[in-house]
Formats: sequence, C-alpha cells, structure tokens
Amino acid sequence: MYDLAITPESAGWGHSGLRIVELAPGGSHTLATGDAEFLVLPLSGSCTVSVDDKAFSLEGRSGVFDSVTDFAYLPRASEAFLSSASGGRFALPSARTEAVLPPRYGRKEDVPVEARGAGNCARTVNNYCLPGTFDADQLLVCEVLTPGGNWSSYPPHKHDEARVDADGNPVESELEEIYYFEIAEGPQGPGFAYQRVYGTEERPIDVLAEVRSGDAVLVPHGWHGPSVAAPGHDLYYLNVMAGPGQDRAWLICDDPAHGWVRTTWETRS
Repeated sequence: MYDLAITPESAGWGHSGLRIVELAPGGSHTLATGDAEFLVLPLSGSCTVSVDDKAFSLEGRSGVFDSVTDFAYLPRASEAFLSSASGGRFALPSARTEAVLPPRYGRKEDVPVEARGAGNCARTVNNYCLPGTFDADQLLVCEVLTPGGNWSSYPPHKHDEARVDADGNPVESELEEIYYFEIAEGPQGPGFAYQRVYGTEERPIDVLAEVRSGDAVLVPHGWHGPSVAAPGHDLYYLNVMAGPGQDRAWLICDDPAHGWVRTTWETRS
C-alpha cells in the first residue's frame, strides 16, 4: 500500500510518522488518522482530499524540485479519502496528538520560502507547517532543497532534550525527526547523497548513510548533519518532527565544535 511507512511503533519512539503513497491515474486511497494529525503533501501530481464533509483540491506540483505545493491538514480521529485523476506521489507526515483541530487547506502562496546558509552551505527551506507558518498541535514539517555539491543541515545540531537557560527561557526542545530524501537524476542516471547522525557520550548513535531517492533516515536523538549533496545531483529532503512537549516549538542547539560556521555566512553569498 505504501512505498514508505514509518510509524512511532516501527521507529521505536513515541510521536513522529511518515507514509509515502503513490496513486496511479484514477487511483485512490483511504487514510484513517487514528491518534495522529496528518498533512497531505504532494511530492508530484495533484489530488482531491475529502475529510469530515470537506473537500480540498490540491494543485500539487510536477516534482519536488519545481516549486512549493499546496497541502491539506487532517485532524486526529478522522477518515480521509484521497483521489488523483492523473496520478501522483504524496507524503503523509504525522504526529500523535490529543487535540482535534479542524481540517484545513494550506495555500502554496502562503508557504514561507527561506534562503538559509551561504556559499557551499546555501540551501532553500520551504516552511510548510511550523510555529508561525501553519497551525497544528504537535506536527512540524518543512522541506529543504540543496544544490548539488553543497552541504545542508549544517552546522550539525540537535533537539533531543527540553532545556532552559539560566533565566528560564527555553533553548532546546525534544523532537524526533525523520529525513525523507529525493535526489535529482543526472544525464547518466540516479544520484546519491550522504546523511550523518552522531551522538553524545551519554547517548551514543553513529550513522553515516548513503541515501537515494525514496530513502529515509531516523533521528531519535543526537547531532544530525551534514546532509551532503553529491556534485551534479540536487538534493531534496522532507523533515517531519514531533515530540512530547506541550508547547509546539523547534528549538535547536548547534554542535559547539561547528556552530561558528554560521558567523561566516554574513560575508558570503
């Protein structure tokens, strides 16, 4: 049914999930959201989403490297029906929640597009469902496009514990994260990229993964980054995050050994 199915149970954690479904022309899919809130985010193609007596027509896009997309929000404890006249590929990111929010349509014109980094760390971030960009209870979703030869998700950072500073201000949030990858093909065929995840002495983890289109990497904890795009092959990844906090926040902490690189971006382009 799904090309990719990551649930809290399969990941061995408590909150974040992601499913990828491909529909043939004229195809359809029924999704029961259960105890989670979802987005329907077209990766390629368009679809109609029916949920709770509402219907949303998603224009979608031809592919992840072509443009941002519109999307739909699905509440907990609902049943959604997806149909696509021309076919397509759709991401279904999710987060467990106790709240029931109304189903809604997200216009692509309202998606904040952010240029992040500089030089060989430059990338573009499409901020679909984050605090301040789109309302949800626990779910956080963005996507990153990295030119071939560049590093993104850099400097390495983490968000695996809820921490406050000396004045009691939150400085880090606890979030599980999923990276889902697609990589642009070159004239001779498919491309590849690399993803790094490493831990602390107290909570070790050690991942250096070669990734290709359709692959995913889980980040239960630890520093993550860089995401390295091979020269000649642009890199796309979808980030899905959720955690146990009552406040929906994305607060990161840079690896102290590498965070200084941010100061160099002001003088580079």
